[in-house]
Amino acid sequence: MSKQLRIDFVSDVSCPWCAIGLNSLYKALASVGGELSVDLHFQPFELNPDMGPEGQDIVEHITQKYGATAEQQAQSRETIRQRGADVGFVFDMERRGRIYNTFDAHRLLSWAEGEGRQRALKEALFTAYFTRCEDPSNHEVLLRAVEQAGLERETAERILKSDEFADEVRAREQFFQQAGIRSVPAIIINQKHLISGGQPPEVFERALREIAGQK
Repeated sequence: MSKQLRIDFVSDVSCPWCAIGLNSLYKALASVGGELSVDLHFQPFELNPDMGPEGQDIVEHITQKYGATAEQQAQSRETIRQRGADVGFVFDMERRGRIYNTFDAHRLLSWAEGEGRQRALKEALFTAYFTRCEDPSNHEVLLRAVEQAGLERETAERILKSDEFADEVRAREQFFQQAGIRSVPAIIINQKHLISGGQPPEVFERALREIAGQK
């Protein structure tokens, strides 16, 4: 009989290390096979909650926020591209020119959770932004992701035109911030074990086995 684990994956759809971490986690889960049964939930975190609707040039943004030089940013892009390739995710880092607000994406993810399609929508949003370099604040981009995830476009359109799920997203964000989450990805297992960052699959696999083995 497999051991049941709850995993809360706290992340933002504009965070490259979150895409890496998720695909790395998938590889770890594939390795443990039938040993574990996982209940996976995606929780909201906004890297740039005050970002305006026009977004910002990504080089300018990273320079302002982190003080990284052009050379450091180029090196980081290559590291991210390679780490993504290692876990089967494609980054087109050179075409991704801007960073955007992701609040509406998180509202749709909150809705998708109740529809049983949250994982599919999360993956579609990561691909839209990092592989196709689309704007994840643009409603048409979001609606295409909704359709790719097997969700109803008409319902998503209604949600985007309203404030539906806004309070829920803010409450969840506040909950995890108050719990001490300051960076993502943050992977919380059984609501008490924290794994931070886009770790390699073997790190996730080892942690999953250790936690599953505890009484």
